[in-house]
Amino acid sequence: MPLMFEPLRKYADFQGRASRGEYWQFVLFLVLVHLAVMIVGGGGGFWFGMWGWGWGHHHYHHMWGNPFSGLVHLGYFVFCLYVLIPSLAVAVRRLHDTDRSAWWLLVGMIPFFGQLILLIFMILEGTRGANRFGPDPGYAEDPAAAI
Repeated sequence: MPLMFEPLRKYADFQGRASRGEYWQFVLFLVLVHLAVMIVGGGGGFWFGMWGWGWGHHHYHHMWGNPFSGLVHLGYFVFCLYVLIPSLAVAVRRLHDTDRSAWWLLVGMIPFFGQLILLIFMILEGTRGANRFGPDPGYAEDPAAAI
């Protein structure tokens, strides 16, 4: 999964294109971090307690966190600020891969339907070969360069 951290290496690079793999592996990384914070920071305790599976089932105050949950959530807030720009940048580059302008991100402000449209754009295969935003990140155009 070398592409998972590529958006962090290209921190604020809004130029060029991002493959589906780069985009979705980064999304997977963000989801995994979020799940870890929920579990370690007490959010997972709330959900398990709500279903009666353990943590916080007998003690109401444990359902909302643990003594370290404040620190964990503060760290998560800092992490979210850190990944905000790379998240926007990889989304812009992903739209570029489908030969769309970054202005399409504004469609996501439309409740439900706009977000559904963006999801479809992120799932679609990018244009083959070079487009107006740069070379194809999915394959080498020159077969000799791939060797």
